[in-house]
Amino acid sequence: MIKNSSKGYGWLTILIHWIFALAVFGLFGLGVYMVELSYYDPWYHDAPEIHKSIGMILIFLIAFRLIWRWFNPRPEALSSLSSMEKHASEWAHRGLYLIIVVTLLVGYVIPTAEGRAVSVFGWFEVPALFPTIDGMADIAGEIHEWMAWTLVILAVVHGLAALKHHFIDKDKTLVRMLRPEK
Repeated sequence: MIKNSSKGYGWLTILIHWIFALAVFGLFGLGVYMVELSYYDPWYHDAPEIHKSIGMILIFLIAFRLIWRWFNPRPEALSSLSSMEKHASEWAHRGLYLIIVVTLLVGYVIPTAEGRAVSVFGWFEVPALFPTIDGMADIAGEIHEWMAWTLVILAVVHGLAALKHHFIDKDKTLVRMLRPEK
């Protein structure tokens, strides 16, 4: 089942969720690694290009995900969740989406701040859309770093909450994001 049902998530939502989980942690690790590289390191030029390319793909994927979420209903909350847990879950997901979008968009501003397009693995280029402002890349870089740290911390808390639901509460919260309900 590709679409969500009232009981669980469909394969497409599950796939996008795990692609984002892997990409967020992978890009974070790559980002931490690449800022420490010296000019003569072989990865000095390649790491940022990979980071930017994956980030650009994620911008398109998050746009698709938000459209998919709009037109594809979310499963009903589990009856075992308290009202407070349901509200906390809703706001945590909204916060994660917001931080993902801001992190990606600010990341886009960094390489385009001087008016240059971003090459995505050499397949195509995404043009610079904003006017050049002195110091914009530096400011965007600072914001991007803070947002990335915030995103990773919240993603870890999100994962720990899913594990708590699975192992302590023994409900289907985690299982619903691993396989579709039949």
